[in-house]
Amino acid sequence: MARILLIDDTPEIAELLTFALRDRGHEVFATGYTTSVNELLAEHHADALVLDCSGFDMSDTLFDSVREDANYATLPVIIITDIAQQAEHVLRSRNAQNVLIVQKPFTAGQVANALAQLLG
Repeated sequence: MARILLIDDTPEIAELLTFALRDRGHEVFATGYTTSVNELLAEHHADALVLDCSGFDMSDTLFDSVREDANYATLPVIIITDIAQQAEHVLRSRNAQNVLIVQKPFTAGQVANALAQLLG
């Protein structure tokens, strides 16, 4: 069982993802958009992070702040976005590791499968 921090700025989507990931055995801590991501990762001892913010730039900013902290330099991260190609290009240009993109529209199963892939 992995501990997942889920950041989603749409409460209904966060609730659906939380239920789906809990059904797959994960412990999920969901919150809306926040810049306190590293503090929440530490508080919940998260094994992975799922970011679904309204714009890729919001998720990208959070991703950068996570990676800047040595404690989370290799933390598995899922970014859910409607501009997957652009997001992949940006992350590839940074040589980002341990991160997967899930294209919107998406299913909870796609997110769960991406987590399974990253978590091994």
